Amino acid sequence: MPDNELQDTLNTAILKLKAREDAFKQFESISNLGSWEVDLKNHKTLWSEQTYKIYGLNKEDLTPTLEYFLSHLVEEDLPRAQKALHEAMIYGAVTSFECRVKRDDGKVLNILLNGKVVYDENNIPSKLIGTTQDITQQVSLKRYSDELSQLIEYSSNEIYIVDYNTYTYLYVNKGACDALGYTKDELLSMNIFAINPTLAFEEASAMKKLLTKHKKILNKTVHQRKDGTIYHVQAYIHALKYNGMDAFVIFDTDISQTVESQKLLKEQEHKLTHLVNHDTLTNLPNRSLLKDRLSQDIIALKKSFNKLALLFIDLDQFKKINDSLGHHRGDEVLLEISKKLQSLVKAGDTLARLGGDEFAIILKDINNIQEALKLAQSVTAIIKEPIQISGTTLFISSSIGISLYPQDAKDEHDLIKFADAAMYKAKDEGRDNFQFYSSEMTTLAFERVVMESSLRMAIKENQFVVYYQPQVDALTNTITGMEALVRWEHPSIGLVPPNKFIPLAEEIGLIVELDRIVMKKAMKQFATWYGNGLKPGILALNLAIKQLNSKDFLATLLHIIKETGFNSEWLELEITEGQLMNNPEAAIEKLKQISSFGINIAIDDFGTGYSSLTYLKRLPLDKLKIDKSFVRDLPSDEEDVAITKAIIALTKSLNLQLIAEGVETQEQKEFLINNGCHNIQGFLYAKPMPAQEITKLLNKSNEI
Repeated sequence: MPDNELQDTLNTAILKLKAREDAFKQFESISNLGSWEVDLKNHKTLWSEQTYKIYGLNKEDLTPTLEYFLSHLVEEDLPRAQKALHEAMIYGAVTSFECRVKRDDGKVLNILLNGKVVYDENNIPSKLIGTTQDITQQVSLKRYSDELSQLIEYSSNEIYIVDYNTYTYLYVNKGACDALGYTKDELLSMNIFAINPTLAFEEASAMKKLLTKHKKILNKTVHQRKDGTIYHVQAYIHALKYNGMDAFVIFDTDISQTVESQKLLKEQEHKLTHLVNHDTLTNLPNRSLLKDRLSQDIIALKKSFNKLALLFIDLDQFKKINDSLGHHRGDEVLLEISKKLQSLVKAGDTLARLGGDEFAIILKDINNIQEALKLAQSVTAIIKEPIQISGTTLFISSSIGISLYPQDAKDEHDLIKFADAAMYKAKDEGRDNFQFYSSEMTTLAFERVVMESSLRMAIKENQFVVYYQPQVDALTNTITGMEALVRWEHPSIGLVPPNKFIPLAEEIGLIVELDRIVMKKAMKQFATWYGNGLKPGILALNLAIKQLNSKDFLATLLHIIKETGFNSEWLELEITEGQLMNNPEAAIEKLKQISSFGINIAIDDFGTGYSSLTYLKRLPLDKLKIDKSFVRDLPSDEEDVAITKAIIALTKSLNLQLIAEGVETQEQKEFLINNGCHNIQGFLYAKPMPAQEITKLLNKSNEI
């Protein structure tokens, strides 16, 4: 071969070798892999450029040696390196030896060494060749991965990786095993339905669809342990790839305590709401809940043509039970009444206690007022049934007011107001009855409110005057006494008759105060008449039972007598037969005390109260007063004739005085005189007159 061809061939070979060397350097740089060689005979060491870079050195700064490498190993790794080198000489290879090298700049690297011993023709080790790879980043990542795996494995949360298609578990952590009581192998052989007893396949499919859209969802469910017990968990679910498979990871947190706390909180809220909306004694809805239900019922009825009735029920004279038997027994009565009323109320309707002795019923979805009428009749009847309380039989009646939707009102406020007005109308009609609302009743209710306010002001401003009606001995036509009768001089409407305000005064608790005003004015006037030499006779004062029952009555009476200069022998107290028979034993004791001071006692309206002759005989009585209802039709009415004769005969047998009131005709007077009753009071002789007119009458003569 010519020299020039040889030179060309040589040049080509050099270029190829150079290209291969450059390629190898690029490979080393890309893979961060350096090569090295150690001559075992002369200990000369060669490093590739990448090896220098790995150790942070320049080729000009160092001639590498095996000793340099060993001296830069981390102390803990040196024994392993020396051992590996020794084994390499014997066995011929070093594979995947990891160690740490501390560079001159202080940085510690994790490196992976792979080496091989090269033998000469005599099978003697001549060279040690190999590679150095910087695996610091890989080691760091592995360490991080291991730490993360530990965190996941030993997390107190339950962590599951689930196959997307089969719902079987691909991974479970220790927290899941501890929570459920299963081993890891047991759980890995199960699917999600095995520990989720309330989870249906359809629900799981819906969850997967949500994961497709949102990649992550939050869910609450129930887990069942191996021992069968259950607990509540909150699950955070996220879609992912696991070992190349479609899967989702579930992070479950035990929220049983939270769920229990929320349950207790809801129970407490429910109890509090119940207390706010229910009566504590009867556990019935209270006024507030009644208004709310009434409002809701009205809204519902607007969509139909049905009606609604509201019944207000007030127990008649219930205060007497509390006063005589005590509030504890009164509460027992209210409980018994509530049970009776509940038996009449159908499902969907409302029975409420408004407070005190007042109840209400919402009767909804009625077609006509007859249904409300029938219920009111049933309520009236069932309340009148005898009640046994601690061995005592009690009889109670009720007054009921009824308003209707939509004819009376179209909102709850007016329905309540109108039912209340109707209830008071029932009371005004004598109690133990029911009344439907009408516009007239509303007017009367407003009049009552105004009257009550005016009456309180009248007592405060002393707007009352006393009129006197003479009582006459019909045989001599002489005045024997005067009945004091109160009149109200209203500043704007003038004289108000007693039947317009006395019942109201009794109902609202002003009768005692009113009685004392009359008592003081009348005694003062009588003392003046007697002091002026006139002879008005006996002062007859009506005595309300509340006045008699007040603790300070006798002391007050004696104080007024002394204060006015009145003589107790001039006084006669009249108490109605009906009031006296409410509590006769207590009345007997009080009247005996009064009688001991020389004060006369008379029974007013005798014959209307069905009094017992046994009690009548024991009372310290001086006089009976025949009620005007028996006198009115004398002498034509046979029954009135018989009753009047019987009362006269009874009076004579008991040695009592007798007077007849309401005498208006000469025929009535003659009948009474002929049958033994000559004391008379009535328009035949005189109407009630103010003190000035009585004074003129007395100044003329005691005859009338």
